[in-house]
Amino acid sequence: MDIPHVPVLYQETLEAFADIEDGYIIDCTTGYAGHSLGIISQNENIKLICNDQDDEALAFSKNRLKDYENRVIFNKGNFEHVLDKFKDYNIKGILADIGVSSLQLDKLQRGFGFESDTLDMRMDQTQELDANIVVNSYSQVELENIFKEYGEVREYKKVASLIVNNRPFSSAKELAEFLYKNMHKGKIHPATLPFQGIRIEVNDELGVLKRLFESIELIKPKNCIIAIISFHSLEDRIVKNYFKKWTKSCVCPPEAFRCTCGNDNALGKILTKKPITPTKAEIKQNPRSRSSKLRVFKFD
Repeated sequence: MDIPHVPVLYQETLEAFADIEDGYIIDCTTGYAGHSLGIISQNENIKLICNDQDDEALAFSKNRLKDYENRVIFNKGNFEHVLDKFKDYNIKGILADIGVSSLQLDKLQRGFGFESDTLDMRMDQTQELDANIVVNSYSQVELENIFKEYGEVREYKKVASLIVNNRPFSSAKELAEFLYKNMHKGKIHPATLPFQGIRIEVNDELGVLKRLFESIELIKPKNCIIAIISFHSLEDRIVKNYFKKWTKSCVCPPEAFRCTCGNDNALGKILTKKPITPTKAEIKQNPRSRSSKLRVFKFD
């Protein structure tokens, strides 16, 4: 079986779940099942719920995990809903490897890469909104907001203006080449951050991540390990802030004269004082891992 993907922070992720003795671990973003295979093979007593919104990823993962089929439940859907569906299961671990997968990046027909002849970027190919709609029909103000808030593009107004005044664009390749010719060239390709902003808008990535945390907070799974791998500062900030929120014992308003909440509202503890980042050896083997960060939290 040809395995086209190297999971990031692989050993570190397995270590995060190593002490779980039973119950279910949810892989919210299964992808090619790299992490899932490692997790299920290291402990014969746990079961997996493998979730993904990409049909191609699920088909691949079902084949890859066929030796463990009696211990795996596959579910298609956006991970913001997975806790709602499986909240009555004995959930002891939740893993989310956030962002675009290698499957999606490497398949040119998916429209994520600079060489793609399509302009798509949908993680779920059944949804209506795609990159073509964003690039060719959003207003200049809407594009400015996307590039500023989601892409963290310094020259967000210039990028939006260039696109609006030169569209339509028919492919990711055409758009990437256009931005390369007309934008300042730094350490990264000029289209990198604009593409990030478009992709996040198409897939509502930050909103989905926040709603995943909200669903976890609502359920408060006991003795459960939450491990989140992020790839850029916007995602990592959300993870960091929710973990910090969950450790607060007092939830009284800052202006309160004294504590009236009982001062016992902490949901658990952060297991990673600082985010775990890839080693130099991993970055050399898999350059895409360079920006990845793993944070881990344990519910009481």
